[in-house]
Amino acid sequence: MIVRTSSAKERPLRIAVPKGALFADSVRVLERAGFDVEGLAEPGRQLIVRGGDIEFVIAKPTDVPIYVAYGGVDAAIAGKDVLVESGLDVIEMVDLHFGACRFVVAEPMDTPRSIEDIYRHLGVIRVATKYPRIAERHFAERGMQVEVVKLDGNIEIAPLIGLADQIVDITATGRTLAENRLRVIEEVLRSTARFVANPVSMATEADRMKDVADRLAAAVPLSEEE
Repeated sequence: MIVRTSSAKERPLRIAVPKGALFADSVRVLERAGFDVEGLAEPGRQLIVRGGDIEFVIAKPTDVPIYVAYGGVDAAIAGKDVLVESGLDVIEMVDLHFGACRFVVAEPMDTPRSIEDIYRHLGVIRVATKYPRIAERHFAERGMQVEVVKLDGNIEIAPLIGLADQIVDITATGRTLAENRLRVIEEVLRSTARFVANPVSMATEADRMKDVADRLAAAVPLSEEE
């Protein structure tokens, strides 16, 4: 067990690293930035791994913004998508340029009625998504009223079974959408991994936080070459 001391200068900074798709690239960019990631690369069942003066906290991606905003960690690597969807107060410091994807609005290729017709007739359209905050914000900016249906599974199926008129989903290539005979109507948001900080930690640990951010920013061009 790691015991924190009362001295802010002696305690390790805590940085959350997301499990899943962003994990390997997160470890790689941290290593290139000069951090000790030996334990992080092969953590086994450990959820907190010490590497020099850093404690890495391995977290579910959607939990990362919560950890940062509420002070469980000082900083984190997180996808822009989960940051926007969470709506929590964190400070974005560095765009790490990996994990690129985009949010799009899509609908069936062979839909019998246009969305404009549906909206004109009903005054509302139904949109299925895993990301209700992002979807609602997008359509609000367009001045459209929507009924959002939140799903946790494959969003592509929703318009195919008549559950929704359109979907807002995340995609890298668009292939899955095309295979399900869905066409992209518009782009909502582009997302990459970001290094973010807790506002209080930025005030109390400004020099150390800036050092981490600067080192990561310097390592990003190297990570993009491969």
